Amino acid sequence: MRALLESVRAAGRTALTAPEGRVIAEAYGIAVPDEELAADVDQAVAAAARIGGPVVLKIVSPDILHKTEAGGVVVGVEGAAEVRAAFHRIVANARAYDAGARVTGVQVQELLPAGREVIVGAVTDPAFGKVVAFGLGGVLVEVLRDVTFRLAPVSVDEALSMLGSVRSAEVLRGVRGQAGVDRRAVAELIRRVSELVADFPEIGEVDLNPVIATDRGAVAADIRVILAERPQPARRTYTREEILASMRRLMQPRAVAVIGASQEPGKIGNSVMRNLLDGGFAGEIHPVNPRAGDILGRKAYPSIADVPGEVDVAVFAVPARSVAAALEEAGRKGVPNAVLIPSGFAETGEHALQAEIVAIAERHGVRLLGPNIYGYYSTWQDLCATFCTPYDVKGPVALTSQSGGIGMAILGFARTTRTGVSAIVGLGNKADLDEDDLLTWFGEDPHTQCVAMHLEDLKDGRAFVAAARATVPKKPVVVLKAGRTAAGARAAGSHTGALAGDDAVYDDILRQAGVIRAPGLNDMLEYARALPVLPTPRGDNVVIITGAGGSGVLLSDAVTDNGLSLMEIPPDLDEAFRRFIPPFGAAGNPVDITGGEPPSTYEATIRLGLADPRVHALVLGYWHTVVTPPAAFAELTARVVAEFRERGVAKPVVASLAGDVEVEEACRYLFERGVVAYPYTTEMPVAVLGAKYRWARAAGLLGGGP
Repeated sequence: MRALLESVRAAGRTALTAPEGRVIAEAYGIAVPDEELAADVDQAVAAAARIGGPVVLKIVSPDILHKTEAGGVVVGVEGAAEVRAAFHRIVANARAYDAGARVTGVQVQELLPAGREVIVGAVTDPAFGKVVAFGLGGVLVEVLRDVTFRLAPVSVDEALSMLGSVRSAEVLRGVRGQAGVDRRAVAELIRRVSELVADFPEIGEVDLNPVIATDRGAVAADIRVILAERPQPARRTYTREEILASMRRLMQPRAVAVIGASQEPGKIGNSVMRNLLDGGFAGEIHPVNPRAGDILGRKAYPSIADVPGEVDVAVFAVPARSVAAALEEAGRKGVPNAVLIPSGFAETGEHALQAEIVAIAERHGVRLLGPNIYGYYSTWQDLCATFCTPYDVKGPVALTSQSGGIGMAILGFARTTRTGVSAIVGLGNKADLDEDDLLTWFGEDPHTQCVAMHLEDLKDGRAFVAAARATVPKKPVVVLKAGRTAAGARAAGSHTGALAGDDAVYDDILRQAGVIRAPGLNDMLEYARALPVLPTPRGDNVVIITGAGGSGVLLSDAVTDNGLSLMEIPPDLDEAFRRFIPPFGAAGNPVDITGGEPPSTYEATIRLGLADPRVHALVLGYWHTVVTPPAAFAELTARVVAEFRERGVAKPVVASLAGDVEVEEACRYLFERGVVAYPYTTEMPVAVLGAKYRWARAAGLLGGGP
């Protein structure tokens, strides 16, 4: 294997020929059809006669990757005359397709029996490294795009989960009397391909397409292997202990210095100082400015080297061109963390300037947050190290953003909804500190119960996955991944590479890590706000109780859309519900109590749902009437839920309120008392409940796993 790959590279090629691909297949136990390379037409006739029966002829050229597009494949050829004609035709087609292409010969291959065509492949993802893929194969693979991805290498069990993750999963099990595929054989093939690319990082892309899967096994009819470009230098990594040590001093500092502190209102250095002072930070605050003796009542120092004692965090509020020199001084002093607010680095094309500060930081052991950020908030420390508006509502939610604008949207949402936060952190260019560092810290932080992150990319996807897997069993991690379509234009040399160029890799691997992916900014913020409020469900049975039939239908749709299970109401429970609803109402699920019922009907049915241990979660649909005003509904619901929780019965309860503006206040009242409620929407409360269920499964609290 090593000699083969080195010889291909030495020849100036990146693509292996089909016979070279066969060498790899044999080395890794990948089943392939009987085949032979024919250098001329007479050899092709002889090979076809030896193989016997119908054969497939394929052009062999290191310069033609997509043989079908070049007219270089003929299927079902039988007899010497047909073989001769097909040989000459595909060689002529190849010449017409690319006159300069080197033609090694024609591959004569056994025609495999009919089966299900699937694709097994692997690709080198910019964020996650080696990733293995599986999906429906053949010529329609890039049209149907029914493919799923996992980090390589995978176990057979992980590979089996891939067979169930594609939309065509039922087809693989067998439909309309057709036998299903040998799932174990396909999974083993996926495992071997994942092992191949893990063993040989110089392999960039692999395609087994099509793989003919039957109930008797799986055979790769075509193999394409493409070498990767030379690997980039590895980024510096830190141990978990090193990350936690530096993050502890960043998030729980005893002394903060502001480099570029200013007495002048309107300057960033002035705003940072004011926020630190006005926020009530109890540690030491040291302004650094060579031209000032006193700033906002605090002694100013000409250099950070002159600051007495240890400094845990240096906040930089100086122009980009001044950062390197000041960072060098901070490094010599032993400051462990630098918060770089200035812009003017890689985001504006100044990559060399950013590389310079990274090199300085690595030389002195300084961790960098930023540059190009708004700063950060660590509310439980009363720390507001930012030039933006302060925020001091302490709570269980940690929020991060790669964008300053998104960071301010987070701030506004938190203020409007009174969401208590443990931290809000800007990441900007992520020259050093990134999401996996923060996630490692927040996973251990006792003040944080839920982590929500806006990101545009991941510098080290595998480090993030490792941090997520360590955190998810303890608390939910919500991610808003921006740029879902931007990567789709990436050029690729294989079907797998083309498919991996879109958002599917992020989607599947974040799910594999147990992360809850939010479809939009508001969803991310609502999930973060609501998940700490909801108790963890203990089973799958969801019951809808509604005062409006229309809402019940929409809520049912939302339950299905979010992968939840409407409980099949057993006869005794159905009869119990019927005792509380009018004859023209409807039991079953949803339980429709109708809109004209008094508060007592809502209360009785909610009590029944909470009391029955077979019911695991309640979805309430309220319709504003004079008979049961919004405030009355909110009061009785909160009171009953609180009563049951005091008795040890804590089930997730979400509510959708339809009505006049009074329902807005009713929702606020409910949210503050542990019932996740939203006005004017049937989708959001159920989406939040679905997110809670996804986390519970990923955390191993419900079964199913990520």
